[in-house]
Formats: sequence, structure tokens, C-alpha cells
Amino acid sequence: MANRVDAAALDQMFLAARTHNKWLRKDVPDTILRELVDLMKMGPTSANSSPARIVFVKSEKAKSRLKPFLSDGNRDKTMAAPVCAIIGYDLEFYRHLTKLFPHEPKATSWFAGKPKHIADTAFRNGSLQGAYFILAARALGLDTGPMSGFDNTGVDREFFSGTSVRSNFLCSLGYGDASVLLPRSPRFSFEEMAQIV
Repeated sequence: MANRVDAAALDQMFLAARTHNKWLRKDVPDTILRELVDLMKMGPTSANSSPARIVFVKSEKAKSRLKPFLSDGNRDKTMAAPVCAIIGYDLEFYRHLTKLFPHEPKATSWFAGKPKHIADTAFRNGSLQGAYFILAARALGLDTGPMSGFDNTGVDREFFSGTSVRSNFLCSLGYGDASVLLPRSPRFSFEEMAQIV
């Protein structure tokens, strides 16, 4: 049975962690990006479907490809981040179930020819993996800036052309400048958002 993590871990992952919009000029090594993916992929998905696909936009050339598709409010802060991850999901994830879910040889048939079921499963589980991505990044000492506010169709055309992958959201990565953070916004109380039945 797992032990409860300590207060410092809870702070780093949730309680003190913040969404960042301004970044220190500090590189994020590729080794950390690889470690990040190796952590996030361990989170659960239905039938181990693992539909998330990630493009780390890091070079100036890659950033120039992303820039035209960002909303006005997201453009400058995204370009200033050391890395911006495009979190996508693969609509052909089910083709890999023979590898990822080997104890059920017929798992592919659960999805083949069922486009709504495919799309729902890919988006839901890809979003779950996107959340794991944020927590894994925080666990590794990175700050994150997840966002919508971009042209999904344009990003898909530019980065996923000819594939079955579609973009979900963007997530800037790096070491945030905490000096410009606004006070934390309110959250719901337990009673406002949950119940025990």
C-alpha cells in the first residue's frame, strides 16, 4: 500500500504550484522532456489506450511555425517560454491495443468502425494524459502554463499533417518568474463541488 506523500510534495504538485505566464531565461534540457514523458505515460487510461501525442516546440524555427496560430493574448508569453508542448491525441490509438492491451486480443474491435466512440475515447483519455503531463512536469521541478486560445485547425495542419493526431491544448514549460504572479484565484469549497453519497 502506498504511503501518503509529504507536505512538500503536495505543495509542489498542487497547493503552491501556479500557472505561469512569464519565464526565466533558463533552458529545459531534452533529458528532462524525455523523463517527463516517461512519467506521464504511467498514468492510467482506459484499456491502456494511451492516445496522447506530444510535440515539444523548442527551437526558434519551430516556434515561428507555431506563432501564427496563437491568439493575441497568448502569443508573446508562449514565444518567451523555453518550451511549448502541443498536447494532442491520436484518433487511431486503437490500432496499438494489441501492443498496449495484449491480454485482450479483440480490443481493437471495440473501436474499429465506431468513429464517435473513437473520438470520445481519444479526447477523454488524451485529456487525462494532459493532466498527468502537468503533474509530471511539476514533479520534475518545472513550471507550466497550460492554455487554449489557439487555432487548433492551423496547428493540426502545421504539426500533424498526414497523421491521425489532433491538438487538444498547449502547455508552456520552463522555470516561471514568480515575481509577476497575481494572487491565486478562488476555488470552490468541498460543499460547492462535491458530495459523498
